[in-house]
Formats: sequence, structure tokens, C-alpha cells
Amino acid sequence: MLEADGHLFKDLARTGALLPYEDWRLPAAERAADLASRMSLEAIAGLMLYSPHQPVPNPGVGPFAGSYGGRTRQEAGAPAWALTDQQRAMLTADHIRHVLAFTLQDAGTAARWNNALQALAESEPLGVPVNTSSDPRNGAADTSGAEFATLAADVSRWPEGLGMAALFDPERVRQYAAIISREYRALGITTALGPQIDIATDPRWMRLQDTWGPHSGLVADYARAYCDGMQTTPTSGDGAAFGMTGTPADAELPAVAAAASDPGWGSASVSAMVKHWPGGGTGEGGRDAHYGFGKFAVYPGGNEAEHLRAFEAAFHLHGPTGCAGAVMPYYTIAWHYRTPDGRVVNTGGDSTPRANSYHRAIVHDMLRERSGFDGVVCTDWGITADPDPEIDHFGQRCYGVEDLDVADRHLLALDNGVDQFGGNSDCAPIIEAYRRLALRDGEAAARARFEASAARLLRVLFRAGLFENPYLDPADSSAVVGCEAFATAACAAQRDSLVLLKNHRAAGTAVLPLGADVRRVWVPIRHVDAQPGFMRGGEPARDIDPLDAAACPYERVTDPQDADAAVVFIESPLSNPYSTADREAGGNGYLPLTLQYRPYTAATARARSLAAGDFRETGDRAYRGKTNRVANETDLDAVLAARELMGDRPVIVVVRMHNPAVLAELEPHADAIVVDFGVQQSVVWELLAGEYEPSGLLPITLPASMDAVEAHCEDLPFDYAAYTDSAGNAYRFGYGLNWAGAINDARTRRYRSR
Repeated sequence: MLEADGHLFKDLARTGALLPYEDWRLPAAERAADLASRMSLEAIAGLMLYSPHQPVPNPGVGPFAGSYGGRTRQEAGAPAWALTDQQRAMLTADHIRHVLAFTLQDAGTAARWNNALQALAESEPLGVPVNTSSDPRNGAADTSGAEFATLAADVSRWPEGLGMAALFDPERVRQYAAIISREYRALGITTALGPQIDIATDPRWMRLQDTWGPHSGLVADYARAYCDGMQTTPTSGDGAAFGMTGTPADAELPAVAAAASDPGWGSASVSAMVKHWPGGGTGEGGRDAHYGFGKFAVYPGGNEAEHLRAFEAAFHLHGPTGCAGAVMPYYTIAWHYRTPDGRVVNTGGDSTPRANSYHRAIVHDMLRERSGFDGVVCTDWGITADPDPEIDHFGQRCYGVEDLDVADRHLLALDNGVDQFGGNSDCAPIIEAYRRLALRDGEAAARARFEASAARLLRVLFRAGLFENPYLDPADSSAVVGCEAFATAACAAQRDSLVLLKNHRAAGTAVLPLGADVRRVWVPIRHVDAQPGFMRGGEPARDIDPLDAAACPYERVTDPQDADAAVVFIESPLSNPYSTADREAGGNGYLPLTLQYRPYTAATARARSLAAGDFRETGDRAYRGKTNRVANETDLDAVLAARELMGDRPVIVVVRMHNPAVLAELEPHADAIVVDFGVQQSVVWELLAGEYEPSGLLPITLPASMDAVEAHCEDLPFDYAAYTDSAGNAYRFGYGLNWAGAINDARTRRYRSR
């Protein structure tokens, strides 16, 4: 420790003198610039990297396997929070300081693991702490397979993205983010790899469920509220009540770094990484760019500008931190993209079409210059390695720069204004990129460019107070994470996210809530056929019992004749847009993504795709005339069987909705329909039993048919016809029922579809 002017400071550099970066009274930007100037090239390269996913404790097997002194954890007798050999090496040999947390056993274990990481990092030259990041980990539903699952056993459980959107309430989102930030900090997490603020205009996109839907006004308001809640360290109010006010554990050290120059930032702050610039919701045919067959974003409606609206909100916050801390560009090649200044890029005539991080107009010109964004730009995961020879694999995504070597891919991204490479943990290509940059522009220019990225990355750590105190009290962490107040708020959001679409009335009485005469229910078993899965490795066919018996207040019967009501749990259609079997049979491999349950033939789809071009294929990507089948067609069979077997007794359908489903096939056969956007089943049963009144609103429009979907433009919201049910209700954005009928309140008046 050092003492100056009556204050204590950490002697992180062990010089015995107070250096600017050690002086917590200085602005974060000044401290970061000073530290960047002192760092070796290797240390800066380490800052630009991300660790692989880190499960705690490490299981010793699987894609993220680690060892403890060359042995398994059990053989070594290591505690759950112990560092693996690989974690020690990444901090000391590779200089990595951005660690991606995966599964965390519990809050106490996470806190102890954080302390072990931070102690090792602090013992290294210059004492740069670790910035632990996380994908979203507070979802209430089981993982959907649309992204990596990130778990901690005891966090508060909230609705998935569309479920939060169904609240139509930005203030609830601010509260949600503020609570999650407290839990994250108690787990040692200081960067959130979110929120996902894509304007989800194509209803077929597999990542739509994690967004806040297609209404740009709602998404923009949510983006601003979320970033404010996530990044702001409160000094009073709700945050203070939870013991996260910025008061340091050691009163001699500040928890809020230079509050006057970095307002709002402090010991409860988590930097938000908004994604995916310049919008990821417009993949041609609804396909996703995690895969080569989905790499093109298209804009047939000329609506590029609307997809930037949420980012502009995130760059102009109402709260004191002012701007989201980081941005992640998406994997996509934005095909024939019209920039705000009127240029059209990625036409093929202006050079080889390139993915967003590799395109200067999209990152440097639009994000850095036009939007004035000076925070961290981090690529999406896995864009710099050589591509997989099979387009149907979950491989690397260096779209448009396959002809460059790995070092030149890094150099091109750096030239465009990128600071960090998601999923990369090897510093050699970055160091080689530096060497090539120095040869091209001179040593001074190369050093200045690398220091600029280092300073942006370090600002996050300074603003979060990590240089002053990165350590956690495991008991405090256990008390904060998933505490009663947080769990209560999360459960209330789950309840309010459920959308009642249909509630048939017979003789003046509605089916829901279920009356006292309903004591026994029939819940049919589901079946899902084999499907590729998120990693494209293949998931086997399986039968699924959807009932959470502990949550159900009714007696379950196996014979529907003994039931007072049927409750049929289903999912929206699960569809695969690419088939190697089709390609091997002479086709192009492309199939229609379908939102209906019965086999769908794309008779009205485009005759030719808008975008094409990949070294692994020839021709266009059209699928007109092709037929596709969903993996869960039997969900519809279950509804039809329930209707037939139950006679005039109630049939209630609960749809776990990942995408806007075409409900024309099942709606006439259901007495009541409830949409679940990712909640625990207990709140569904509470709704059916009438313990609370539904208040959720559709954050999407459910299409009338697949022909309507095929006719729409991927970049336009609300340009397809909505399904109208047998009672005459159109399932449009903003529709939902309570016990009295269709909801019409301040929310529906504030947010309207055009």
C-alpha cells in the first residue's frame, strides 16, 4: 500500500511511488491511458483475447475440460473453486484478463473462484485484474438450444427476452437489469454479453426469442433502460437497500472510481455489451449467421435505418453512465446494405462482400465516426480462424475474408476499429498483426493503435472499481444472489409475461380461471423427432413429459376420460433450414424455415435468393417448391387428440413460444391458449387456477399463414397479415386478454404496430 495526501492507494506496480493508474482520484480514461503506455505488447495482446468458457468447478471432460496439477479435481482433492492449470496459464503466460464464465456451481463457490483469479492476477506485473463476463444466465426456462447455456444454481429467474418484452414496461426492465447487475457483481461478473437489442423483424429467426421483438420503439426504450440499470451504481434507493451502494469493504479505498469524472460507475456496475451491430434480425429466409448457410443479412424493404434505432438509444442513456460500455457486431454479411450516408456496400461490385467486423464502412465509418462510439468493440465469437469445409457445421465464421490468413484477419478488424476478439485465446495472431502493422505504418503508429484498444478495455475495469477491490465475501455473495427480494421481483415478471390469447366462453362462463370443479387434469406426453441442434451435432428423437409435478396443484390422470380438463404443453414449431441430404440428392441444401406444424411446401417463396456466394456451394439459395417438416409436429396431434378425447370438457393449450407460430391449425380446437415466453411452470399453473390475472401483451405478431411470411420483407416489422381467431381477435403486436377481455391500457396506447 501507498499513502499520499492522507489517502491509501495500492502499489500495484511495486515501484514504491504513486503512478497515475494507481491513483483512484483520477478519471478512468486517464488511468487507463497511463497503464496502457506501461504494458508490454504481449500484455496488450492478452487484453484483446477472451478465455474459453470456464465451468466452475471444472468437470475434467468435455469441450472445456481442465486439470488440477495434471489430475482431475477429484484426484487432486481440489476444492470446487480452485483454479485449473489452464486458468493459471491463461493469466500468467497468455496475459488473458477477460474470462468467460460458464456454469457456476453456486454463489459462494463463484466468489471464492473469483478471489483466486484476482489474487493471481494481482500478483502479476502491473496487477491488472480480471474482467469476468457472462452470457445471459437468469432465464427462467430450460435452455432452448439457441445459444450456450450459462448457469448459476441460485440466481433470480426472469422471463426470456420476449417474455420481458411482453410486459411493455421499460421501468420493469431497468429494475430487472439493476437486480441482475447486483447478482453478477456478487458472482464476480463485471461485463454482460448483452443485451440483445436486434430489431427482430423476421419471425423465423432462431434467436428471436432472446430479443425484445420487432417494435423498434419498445426495443429502444428497453435498451436504454437495461443499460442504465445494469451500469449504474446507486447511492440510495433500491440498490442501496440491497447493500450495494458503493460503500467499500475497506473504508480507506473508494468503491466508486472518480465519481465526478465517471458518474454512475462503481462497485455495483456491470458494463453492458449491446449486440448485434448493425442488427442481426434480417437473415435471408430467417436463417442465422452462426452457420455458413445463414451468413447473409438482407434488406429488401430498405429499412436499414430502423435497425439502428436501439443502438442510438444505448449510446444516449438517460442515466449517469451515458453510453453502453461495449458493442458486438454480428457475424452477418449485410448484403447490399445502404449506410446512413447513402452508400450501398457489399454488392460484390465494391469489393468482396465482408462480414460486419471486417467492413470498414460498418464499424469505422458508421459505429466509430457517425455514432461517435468510443467504447469497446468486441467481435462475435469465432470469426478469425479458417472456415470449416462443410457449410452445415458449427465452425468458424470468417465470412468474406477466407482468402486472408489469420493474422491479416485480425489486422483488418483492428484497422476498422475493433478492440477485442471474442472466442480467441491465442495471442500469436495478434502479435503478428502488430508486426505487420508496424511494417506498414511504423512502430509508433502500431503502438498507438494497440494502446488505444488497451485503454478502452482497461476503462471498463477502472470504472467497475476492480483495481481498488476485486475481491468478494462469499457469505455476502450467497446472501445477495437469489435473495428473497430479487426472487419475488423475478417471479412477478414471470407472471406478468404470460399472454392469454384465447378464453372461450360457454353459457357466459369463460374456461379460465379453472373452477373449483376441476380437480384432475390430463397432460399428454410430448414427442420431438431427431433434429440438428444448436451445435449441428444432432439431437436424438425423444419423448418428453412436460409436467412439473411439484408445480401442479391438480391430480394428474393418465386416462383423459377421468380428467376434468386437458392441459396440453407444446412448443412453437422447431424447424431446420438446411439439409445435407437434400444437397447430396442434387438440391442446394436449403429448406424453408416453417412456423406451422404440418409439412409446409414453399410454393410462394422467392424464385431466386437475394444473396449468394460461398466457396462451399454454387448457385443461389432459393427453396421455392421444397417441403419441410418440423421436429414437433406431434404437438399438433396432441391438441387434436385432446379435443377429440375430452369432448365438451376444457382443452387448454400452453405454447412455449420461441418464434411467432402459425396457430391456424390448432386454435379452433383449443378452448384457451396461453403463450409462455420462458417461465417456470409453477406460474402457468397459478394463472390457470386464477391466483392472478393475466396482463401480458404479444410483443410479436402471429402470422396468418406461411404464405404471409414468405411475402414479407426480412427487414420490415409488421408487414405480414396477423392470424384472426374464431372469436374475431387478431393476434397482433400488443394483443392480450385479461379476465374481462382484450387489454386496452396505457401500454397498448404507447406502443402500437404500424
